[in-house]
Amino acid sequence: MNSSSCGIIAFLLLFIGCSARNIYRLPSDKNEKTKEPLQTFRPFNVAHRGSNGELPEETGPSYLRAIEEGADFIETDILVSKDGVLMCHHDVILDETTNVAEHKEFADRKKTYEVEGANVTGLFIFDFTLEELKTLKAKQRYSFRDQQYNGMFPIITFEEYISIAINAPRVVGIYPEIKNPVLMNQHVKWPKGKIFEDVFVETLKKYGYKGSYLSKEWLKQPCFIQSFAPSSLVHIHKKTDLPKVFLIDDVDVTTQDTNQTFWEITSDSYLDYIKEYVVGIGPWKDTIVPVKDNYLQTPTDLVARAHAHNLQVHPYTFRNENQFLHFNFCEDPYMEFDYWINVIGVDGLFTDFAGSLHHYQEWTAPRSKNDLDANKLLQKISSMILKFELPSRK
Repeated sequence: MNSSSCGIIAFLLLFIGCSARNIYRLPSDKNEKTKEPLQTFRPFNVAHRGSNGELPEETGPSYLRAIEEGADFIETDILVSKDGVLMCHHDVILDETTNVAEHKEFADRKKTYEVEGANVTGLFIFDFTLEELKTLKAKQRYSFRDQQYNGMFPIITFEEYISIAINAPRVVGIYPEIKNPVLMNQHVKWPKGKIFEDVFVETLKKYGYKGSYLSKEWLKQPCFIQSFAPSSLVHIHKKTDLPKVFLIDDVDVTTQDTNQTFWEITSDSYLDYIKEYVVGIGPWKDTIVPVKDNYLQTPTDLVARAHAHNLQVHPYTFRNENQFLHFNFCEDPYMEFDYWINVIGVDGLFTDFAGSLHHYQEWTAPRSKNDLDANKLLQKISSMILKFELPSRK
């Protein structure tokens, strides 16, 4: 290759190197007023209850770990204390994921309520004040996961969760769920006739969350609002333009508020209706690809039909442990990620192991469309140069 060709190649390599996104900030890039933006060129990495595969779910350290590991969004479930404070907690009872059993002063709080058509007995979060909830510590849900952090981290409020995302070193989205709204509104009352959904939206507005999907305001503070209750999503439709996601349970579970079946809410007519209120659906992954004897069966057309209605699909929940991986994936979570992203074509994934999904995507995908275009340009020009290159002198 002659000297002029070498010069062109060197220039192009320098151009591409400068245009690529840095993995870490360079010393000269340390502008505290700017943050690395949310990536939008590949499926979203949604840290399901934080990095709860490693740390107790929905705790501050679990969310901080997920951010450190590269999550695009940190996800949480929002329930309510007796005194109307929005809390980050998945179960309506405290028994399984806190040390409430060690607090003998609360033993007489055990009650039985009807929850989504079934009687449930336990210590319900809405029978405890914020002050009482703050005396409890979280514990790992699954016995086969690391237990060393049990009893170390407190339950956090919705506002504390928001502050974690806002203060992250890069732009990190939040993905809160309006959890069990029918039950919450039955047992907790707010002044001036407000309901759970109203207080939920007011909290998001208080911290500056606004804007439709991919708008300038949204990209600054990204947020998806999710719920299994379609009436909640319809109720808040005119209260906030933030994008909303309709969660879909197993095929034998009806919606908690409207008592609709899985087949009703995944029909083309219903997708056509709900798209006026949401930007996507969040189905349990085994309803998209049925499973028999722990083997995947023929995929349904749910993803294709949702996309035809301009709806994103963010399935749940991806977990690394063998008992959660179908035999098709040979106990390899990277094979599962690859299948759902490149074969099924989903737009986001809820995972208990945000670090694993981040590593998979970093290792297998270009960093951005610009990077891909720049590399294609380099290859094209290089082939042109080689075609017309003069013989080198010996």
